[in-house]
Order: sequence, then structure tokens, then C-alpha cells
Amino acid sequence: MFRYILLAILSGLLLAFGWPSKGFPLILFVGFVPLLFIENKIAQQVDTKRKGLKLFGLSYLAFFIWNAIGIWWLHYAQELNSDGQWQNSWTAYLFPVFANSLLMSLVFQLYHWVKSKAGNFYGIPFFPVIWMSFEKFHLNWEMTWPWFNLGNGFANFPKWVQWYEFTGTFGGTLWILVGNLIIFYYLYGFLNLKEKKFRNKLILFTVLWIGIPIGISYWIYNSYEEKGEEITAMVLQPELNPYTEKYNKSSFEIVNELIQMTHQNMQPKVDFVVAPETAFPGSGPGLNIDKLEADYLLQQFQSNFIRYPEMTFVSGVELMRFYPYEKFATKTASRFGNTDMLYDVTNSAIQLNQKDSIQYYHKSKLVVGVEHFPYMSILKPILGDLMMNFGGTVRTHLTQEQRTVFKNSFNNAVVAPIICYESIYGDFTTGYVRNGANILFIMTNDSWWGDSDGHRELLLFGNLRAIENRRDIVRSANSGISGFINQKGEITSSLAYEKQGALIGKAQLNNELTFYSKHGDYLARIALLIAGILIGYTVAMQILNWQKKKNKI
Repeated sequence: MFRYILLAILSGLLLAFGWPSKGFPLILFVGFVPLLFIENKIAQQVDTKRKGLKLFGLSYLAFFIWNAIGIWWLHYAQELNSDGQWQNSWTAYLFPVFANSLLMSLVFQLYHWVKSKAGNFYGIPFFPVIWMSFEKFHLNWEMTWPWFNLGNGFANFPKWVQWYEFTGTFGGTLWILVGNLIIFYYLYGFLNLKEKKFRNKLILFTVLWIGIPIGISYWIYNSYEEKGEEITAMVLQPELNPYTEKYNKSSFEIVNELIQMTHQNMQPKVDFVVAPETAFPGSGPGLNIDKLEADYLLQQFQSNFIRYPEMTFVSGVELMRFYPYEKFATKTASRFGNTDMLYDVTNSAIQLNQKDSIQYYHKSKLVVGVEHFPYMSILKPILGDLMMNFGGTVRTHLTQEQRTVFKNSFNNAVVAPIICYESIYGDFTTGYVRNGANILFIMTNDSWWGDSDGHRELLLFGNLRAIENRRDIVRSANSGISGFINQKGEITSSLAYEKQGALIGKAQLNNELTFYSKHGDYLARIALLIAGILIGYTVAMQILNWQKKKNKI
């Protein structure tokens, strides 16, 4: 048993050390191998009782180590203690670690069950398809947390995965999982039979499986030519501490700082100025969605930017919608103070200029426990308001079904206003592109976790969105890292973390749709279909075997 524990620890460490931003992704191709050895050995033990429980505990240990190391930075989130002082939040860190490790262990347990009941012929291919199905599920349910989807592991090596324009990150997940199975199979054969042919095939097939896709990727990288009309954008990085400044400064002070930063850095022919997520209003209520044209803060932008008649301002903003009667309110609405009026809060993006009407979009992939209370009708009676409150609210924000894009009268840019957490979601991002977006703007506030891997990893995930859709990215972050990413997924310029200022760069407007932009997560949908068939087959075989035993009795 001690040997199994060591193998589980090894598996967790390998997966963690292969993860961005500091990990090396080649390690991911062996990350599951120790776990596969454990599963195979336990499955072969005829007299061992509670094999499933033993495997569950060992796999949980491995996945716990991976999760615990991979998102260590989450504990830097701050919460107020009983003395009104800011302190690190271990709740924000431990809950996703325990919960995600549990889900991963259940998936591995299901793989073990199918393999044990249906045999290796069906069980081995079940491993990649059930894991991909789990990742797809994790992208879409109310407690969504796709940070550890395996295809994200190559975010720091965009030259290796240029073929994501055809497969999306699920191509990377499949690549890693099948690679682990190849290495496990031939390594197992060599260790048990001591035959050189297994060693030679292990080396040959591993090199080919990993090397060929990388080679193809470099060929795509070198042959791809960036496309589209060129625009110039300025990204603002106000560098407001979200705990001590952002929600304590007055709205007028914050808006004035954004305006002054724009004036100080303006150059001829800047088409866009981009500000970060919820750049304003800061403290106090959000802007009234139904009265934007008359809003005083927006009028300040309009009047101060009149000297730039063809410049368009795009920013993150907090908005509110009020409902005078309860029958008009949504399920996410809350009561406004002691009044009978209900209201919704949105984390939104807004576009304005000197000619067009104001456009807005509501963030629709929300951070669980911060912007969204999952399964509220079930969990709220149990947990109450036990949610993280990072200067915002402890309610569920209002979202929208469709991906709105921003157009303007001065150039051909069609902007995808992606807000923070949304940039992790590949298929979700294609919704903007299919609606006409030829450039991606990412507005984010990653300052909640300080100068840690959190903001760096989210930046790197943007590389993958650029490749998948072959779209340039203009990124504005509250405290950084702001910058520009080209259509090959390369960060071409950036503004360092915790540096206040602005950065001006060029970006291109590509109107062509990639295969992935058109079809989204088709690999995951195929995996779901195959997983369903294999589970159905396994259940049917179990029922038939049970009936045979019953008839014999």
C-alpha cells in the first residue's frame, strides 16, 4: 500500500509540475501514468476487498496534490476578519481544491468501473472520452471551474499548438491522455516482461506521438500570415488595489483618472481606448442600464473625449437594472434596501464614442462564489451567504444568452467584449466570433490574488483563444498584465504587473473563420457520445450477467 501512496503522490506532482505558468507541459504526458499503474494493479488483485474505495482514495490524493499546487495562489484572495482587517482567505482556496479533486476522482473511478466490467478493449479508450466529457461538463454547469482542463496546459507554449485552430483545447486534452496511455502500455510491458521490443516501441511511439503534432504546429506557425485591416489601440492600466482603493475611491475620482491617463498617453490616430473590467464607477451603485445616455459619468467621458472625434472608448463597468414591480423582476434580482423595488447587478462592458449610441454587454460566465451563487434554491438554505465578497456583491449577477459584439461608425472593427473569466472558455468565445467579431478585447481585474500565478495563467489562456479563432487580442487589466496578443498566440507587447500607465499597439481585424470557430468543441461532443455508448454497453452487460446468474439459481 505504501508503494501505491508514493505513486499517487508522484502522479500529483507530475501533473502540478507540468502546469503553467511555471510548469513544463511535456511532463503532462506522464502525469497519469503512475495512477494508471495503480489502477491496473488493484484491478488485478482478485482477493482484495473494497478495491474501488482504495483506488478512490489514492486517486483523490493525486488530484488533491495537483489542485493544491496548481491554484495555490487562490489563498491570496482577501477577506475581512472579525476585527475588520484584511486577511488571506483559505475558504476561497480550499473549497475548489477539495471539490475539484473529488470530481476528478469520481471520473477516474468511473473509468476503473467500466474497465473492470467491460474489459480492456472497451475500458482503455473509455479513459480519454470520459475525461473529455468531464471537462466539457465543467465548462457548462453552475459550478463551472475549467482551470485544469488539460488542453490549457500548453498556454505558455503557443508554438506547440497552432493546430488548436482546428481542434480547440480539447485537441490538447486528447493528445495528453492518449500519450499517457501509450507510455503506460509500453512501460508496463517492458517492466513486466523485460523485453527490449517494449522499450524500443515506448521510445519510438512516444517520440512520434509528441513530436509529430509539435512539428505540424511549427509548420503552421511558420506558414501562417496574419490577416486583416490594422487598427491602433491604447490599453489603460489604472493599477487600483481592489481591496483598499478600487471600491473606496469616489466614482468621479476614478473616472477623472481614466480620462487623464488617456489624455497623457494619446497619440495621433488611436482608434480605441480600452479600460479594464469594472473600471468604474468604483464605490457606490452601478450605472442605470435604462438611463445610460443621461448618466453623468458617461457624459464626462463624452465631453472630455470630444477632441478625439473618431476614437471609441471600451471599458468594463458595473451596471444595474431596476424593477418597480416584482412581477417584472428576474430570478437574480434582489431587494433594494428597505424599499419594494428590486434590482439586478451586472458586470458589463460598454462602448461609447462621439457618434454612435452606447452599446453594452453583460458578462455571462461568472466566477462561482463571487459573482454567482450556484444552485441557489438548494444551497442557500444550507450555506446562507457564505460566499466570497471581493468588493462586489454576494448575489448572482444578471447575464445574457447571446454574445453581443460592438460595432462603430469609424472603422471595420467588430469587437468581442470578453470579460475576465470568460477568456478561459473556448467554445464560448467562438460565439462572439460567429456573431462577427474580428478582434477580441479582454477586460479583466486579476488583482484579487496579488502578484501570483493567477493573473499570469489567465493572461496565457488568452494565447489559446487567439490561436483557436486567429484573432488579435487587446487586453486591459486593472493591475496588469495588459498587452497585445497576435493571431499566432504570441504576446507582442505588455505592461508589467502593478505598473500604472498605458500601452499603445497595433492589432489586425481578421474576418475569416477557423474550423474551430465554426464547429466549437466538436471533439468533446464526440467524446460524450462515445462515453455514453460505452457506459450503456457496460450497464447492459451487467444486467445480462445478472439475469444469467439469476436464471441459473
